[in-house]
Amino acid sequence: MEEKNAIMMEEKDNVATVLSAVEKNDKVKIILGKNHFTVLAKESIPFGHKVALRKIAKGENIIKYGEVIGRARDEIKKGTYIHVHNTQSIAGK
Repeated sequence: MEEKNAIMMEEKDNVATVLSAVEKNDKVKIILGKNHFTVLAKESIPFGHKVALRKIAKGENIIKYGEVIGRARDEIKKGTYIHVHNTQSIAGK
């Protein structure tokens, strides 16, 4: 297991952006300013994409950079890859 880094911009974020490609079972060090914690990746995540920082309930808002960017289609587990396959757009709503 290799440790990778991801960046989180706001304390209320429930996702972080990975700074390099992540493989399943990599430890992802989540950085928020001078603070950090670790999440275990449940699956591979491409560079620049998002990882769930905690369990996100079906229908719950996805928050990145302090802003709502979508909603969870189904429950999303901590460490899961967040992308169009498990989120729905809120654009225009």
